[in-house]
Amino acid sequence: MATLILVRHGRSTANTAGLLAGWTPGVALDEHGAGQADALPGRLAGVPLAAVVTSPLQRCRETLAPLLAARPELPLHTDERIGECHYGDWSGRKLSELAAEPLMKIVQQHPSAAAFPGGESMRAMQARAVDAVREWNTRVEDEHGGDAVFLMCSHGDIIKSLVADALGMHLDLFQRIHVDPCSVTAIRYTPTRPFLLRLGDTGDLAPLVPRPTPAAEGESEGAGNAVVGGGAGAA
Repeated sequence: MATLILVRHGRSTANTAGLLAGWTPGVALDEHGAGQADALPGRLAGVPLAAVVTSPLQRCRETLAPLLAARPELPLHTDERIGECHYGDWSGRKLSELAAEPLMKIVQQHPSAAAFPGGESMRAMQARAVDAVREWNTRVEDEHGGDAVFLMCSHGDIIKSLVADALGMHLDLFQRIHVDPCSVTAIRYTPTRPFLLRLGDTGDLAPLVPRPTPAAEGESEGAGNAVVGGGAGAA
């Protein structure tokens, strides 16, 4: 029952230019995004990490660089399945221009039917990302135990699609989810269902430090049940 911390990359040069970056090479963090990355080690201080997995794209690697410098013992893995959606012919174009494309209405209102010209469908994007998370979750649990925490640095649409999967939402609803650059989303997977612990969090992450599973009769929160009444959270 590992906990996954999803970090969206910091603000990039494509974000500030209003471009749909996709897999376009050379998209780096801008000055503000670099500052966001510099703050990440402090935000995660005290949260034990068993492993770090990244999208292969430059903006994700730059986001993780300060964290890896602060924790040189952390193993880093690259997984293309959590890389950005392949937007094909739309890659590198201005979002203001793409807004006039008929496909954009499908992307926004019926994304499960959207496939980018020369790229991939949004259904395929979600499927590969979910497969990656599930496989890494099993691997981290097997190697580090059920209380392990691991981190993935990825992209907005990928993270939103993973949240939709965790919540049992249809992909057609995932555009209702928003995650800011360098925000943290946390999902705890259990044998029966996932729990969304954080969504687009830009503040203190100390409550993500694992706590002992409560010893109680019957099923506990750690066994897959929600806390009745909402729970008091960390003291």
